[in-house]
Amino acid sequence: MYFWKNFLNGLKIPNLSSFSFSNHINTGMHFIKEFREFISRGNVIDLAVGVVIGSAFTSIVDTLVKGILMPVVGLFTGGINFAEKKLVLRPAVTTEDGKQIPENALLYGEVIQAVISFLIVAFVIFILVKGINNLRRLSEKKKSEEVAQSPPPPPSPEVLLLQEIRDLLRSKE
Repeated sequence: MYFWKNFLNGLKIPNLSSFSFSNHINTGMHFIKEFREFISRGNVIDLAVGVVIGSAFTSIVDTLVKGILMPVVGLFTGGINFAEKKLVLRPAVTTEDGKQIPENALLYGEVIQAVISFLIVAFVIFILVKGINNLRRLSEKKKSEEVAQSPPPPPSPEVLLLQEIRDLLRSKE
């Protein structure tokens, strides 16, 4: 009994007489405002654009793999079409009443094509990132060379005034 008394006394039960819908509406409006600010950040928009471009790029790579690369691979492997490779677990069956039961198969050829597609996408992204990093390094190197070669900027008017005051104070001593 002692445990339950302490437990119930420790609970913070809200006073429902002070409950106000306006507080919850304001909280909801604040939540919507925060969400709008989050969505309008540059990073989220950049991510969305990247996802759209990535999905379009994936369809291009899939077409490249299925239509161009895999037939060439099939040519070197003796005319094997990997898309048709499968391990049939249960063949298709037609029942006595004419109902068709489709086959049950593991489509490992499609997995091979997906792995090749992934490798192509990963390689292209690697090349793009490597190129962007090289351009960034060249740009930084060029900027640092320009900074090293450029003469220092002339002193600001405040600095000139302070130097004048300093020189006047030195001459009085």
